[in-house]
Amino acid sequence: MSDDINDTPFRTNLSEWFKGRGIPSWRDKLDLLLHRLNITAPYELLDKAFGLSLSDQYWLKPYGSNIKYDDINFFDNDFDYAEFMEASLSKNSKTITKESSLKTPNNITDGMLKKAWIIDKGIRYLLKGGYKNETLQPFNEVLASEICKRLGFNHVEYTLDTYKDMVVSKCPCFITKDTELITCYQIRNDIKRHDSIEDYEEYIKKLEEQGIENAREKVENMYILDFLIMNEDRHLNNFGIIRDVNTLKWLDVVPIFDNGQSLNIEYYDEEELHISGEGKLFYEVKPFDEIIKVVKDLKRININKLDGLVEWFDDLLHQYQSLTGYSDTRINRLCILLNRQINKLKQLIIEA
Repeated sequence: MSDDINDTPFRTNLSEWFKGRGIPSWRDKLDLLLHRLNITAPYELLDKAFGLSLSDQYWLKPYGSNIKYDDINFFDNDFDYAEFMEASLSKNSKTITKESSLKTPNNITDGMLKKAWIIDKGIRYLLKGGYKNETLQPFNEVLASEICKRLGFNHVEYTLDTYKDMVVSKCPCFITKDTELITCYQIRNDIKRHDSIEDYEEYIKKLEEQGIENAREKVENMYILDFLIMNEDRHLNNFGIIRDVNTLKWLDVVPIFDNGQSLNIEYYDEEELHISGEGKLFYEVKPFDEIIKVVKDLKRININKLDGLVEWFDDLLHQYQSLTGYSDTRINRLCILLNRQINKLKQLIIEA
């Protein structure tokens, strides 16, 4: 055994890293999920399936075992997800009865939203619900996909699905057996923090040094989207790069994903919308009107491609009105807010 393995700080860091792969303590209705899974804490799930994930290829091999990664990874091998999905997403669910139901990539998922990995026609999809009693997040994900599609931004494609009268978003896994997600947080972890603009520029420089083509434009696209939908939660773990696990070469910027915490109208009256109006730029919370200033060339955006988007979103929200219970007034206010942001971007492009 190497000296590194026997080194106490190394072992401590490794243990903390492994625990950090588990379901976070802030997951919505975590206590209920743990009860349904018949466990007392999320870390108990970590060794149920060797710590395997659909975001990377790291795993723990039991000492003395002859198990091979090719035989157990979830990219190639099927997994039983039905009971876990019900435990995570259903309003009413029984305790899991099959041990095989705990041998899934669902043991290692980040974020606060209720979610579950499933397999549909051989493709791995992630289903995500809303937060607590709020159900807008799935619609925001689909709206973000539509905007990215129209503007030509590289993105993860989200669609809507229903699970037991619950509206959920559905997106395919964008990592493969040969790639892994390296988040901005991981990239910036050992770099001294400055103000957010300087941190942003250092990050762009790092991407360019690693050979990422059009790095600045691709990251700018993410912040343009955040401006349009007023995404409040662009934290450092929901963007980054994709790396080849065999060569460790940085391949590209991660396609835009995780856009649900958007269009948050705190309350409204007959005269005015009351919104937070702030998002995140690296370590700082800033007004969206400030964040958009990191974009060097707004004139490259063909804003006319968003013509009809507000009507499209209005129709989408009305299609699911019987499940969400959204009033016509709420739908109208959401569309007003989206339309306002589009018009603000149009004006910024004219003035650029």
